[in-house]
Amino acid sequence: MKKRSTIRRKTGKIRLIGGKHGGRRLSFPLLEGVRPTPERVRETIFNWLAGYVEGACCLDLCCGSGALGLEALSRGAASLVLVDSSAAIIKNLRHNLLELKENAETVQLDASTWLAQQADTKRYDIIFLDPPYQSGLLAPLCQKIAAKDMLTPGGHIYLETMASAAWLDLPDPWTLVKQKRAGEVLYTLCEYTLCQSSRPTAIQPM
Repeated sequence: MKKRSTIRRKTGKIRLIGGKHGGRRLSFPLLEGVRPTPERVRETIFNWLAGYVEGACCLDLCCGSGALGLEALSRGAASLVLVDSSAAIIKNLRHNLLELKENAETVQLDASTWLAQQADTKRYDIIFLDPPYQSGLLAPLCQKIAAKDMLTPGGHIYLETMASAAWLDLPDPWTLVKQKRAGEVLYTLCEYTLCQSSRPTAIQPM
């Protein structure tokens, strides 16, 4: 009998670090451009967001492994939407959600198309935006999110980019509240503020 050959997709592992699922290890497909935010950086991000995650409505756009969105769920986020263009990524995320016994909306679509389809009335408390570094998508996606007014007033958006990337002007009325560099990567947290602020309104390479 001829043996049927099988191709196994290579997978990596992420570990959730806080909340009710802290310590749980989950798989993700090792695909080009998929690079989970490291644990120590996630720890910093969620320290920045302390007091804002519990009960929050979250969006993980260009979600990849889903490490940020799943971390938010573990820490008490009320809802989560995970968007990625890869069928393998979305299939894996649905499996991980079942493993965690968590509910979240998963969408297989490129970020720009998904944003174009969204109603102008839908808003999120926290948005995670971490597109592939070489894609050039960060600035145009920020503009589309701002044009749709998708952040609640007082809400936060996390941005991840190369430290050597070009200057990024933040959409009005976003202001930069936290920023840190780890190696060649720049991690930035911005806030939607309706009042005048002395905080920076652009991300400068470090």
